[in-house]
Amino acid sequence: MAEPLGRSREEAAWVETLRGDCEPEHHWRHRREFLLRNAGGSPAGDSGALQRLVSLSMVWANHVFLGCRYPLSVMEKVLEMAEGIKVTDAPAHTTRDELVAKKG
Repeated sequence: MAEPLGRSREEAAWVETLRGDCEPEHHWRHRREFLLRNAGGSPAGDSGALQRLVSLSMVWANHVFLGCRYPLSVMEKVLEMAEGIKVTDAPAHTTRDELVAKKG
């Protein structure tokens, strides 16, 4: 079986260690893709950069699946990093601002 996104066995094994204990399969499938697309080399590389990548993957997943919002610069970064990832099973969220606008 081919490794995902043409990654090495080492990278595929490394990314599997990043799954949260309570992370649902459909969340993990997409966050895993985000991580692999943006890993940019060996998992043994710069630990600070890898920690940042893991954090950004969680920001992106929280935004997509839970409706969390973050500062504009962070959102622009994670959406750029996630470009091309097709999420078909994400819930639709209504923000407080959208609810207030509907009442007005």
